[in-house]
Amino acid sequence: MVFKDDYKHKGLRKRLVKTIQSKGIKDENVLEAISKVPRHIYFDNALLHHAYEDKAFPIGYEQTISQPYTVARQTELLEVKKGDKVLEIGTGSGYQACVLAEMGVDLYTIESVSGLYERSKKIIYSLGYKVNCYFGDGTIGLTKKAPFDGIIVTAGAPKIPESLKKQLKIGGKLIIPVGQHQTQTMLRVVRETEEKFREEDHGMFVFVPLKGKEGW
Repeated sequence: MVFKDDYKHKGLRKRLVKTIQSKGIKDENVLEAISKVPRHIYFDNALLHHAYEDKAFPIGYEQTISQPYTVARQTELLEVKKGDKVLEIGTGSGYQACVLAEMGVDLYTIESVSGLYERSKKIIYSLGYKVNCYFGDGTIGLTKKAPFDGIIVTAGAPKIPESLKKQLKIGGKLIIPVGQHQTQTMLRVVRETEEKFREEDHGMFVFVPLKGKEGW
């Protein structure tokens, strides 16, 4: 897969970073990653001029590429550091995965839609990111690679999947939007002990539904 990333694209990314900063994103590592990942590679030619707007856009299969602010906010809430082992539920376009990979995490990502899985995997690898891509039901996690320092869910769930909570390390964080189809509350779930979990509310967001055994 061949793509170009020129001065114009880099300039547009700088502007995008300023936009999401103005909306409250403070983590410098997150902002740096957003400034480096070429979001235009995920867009069809017809929508290319929208690539650096702070908006979500359709990518087919009834899915969207998330709004950059949302990607930044979820990543910021995860509080990752280089080398952390992270599981992403819902690879989608691959954009969130690349932002996390840019930050140096050891990333595992699962996608349940075969067409998206194949497409996002090609894009991720064409950009040179070392990401472990899996096809399957993300709502049940990835037991064979658990436990994780962080788990990030990029679709709206009706409830917090128990499988994902159990796959967190002690001190690990799960970032997940939970609610109805129209709107969800962004939750950060912190595993404090084997049995104790703390939940934090981080505002309202809108995601496509999380499909699977422990989703919709």
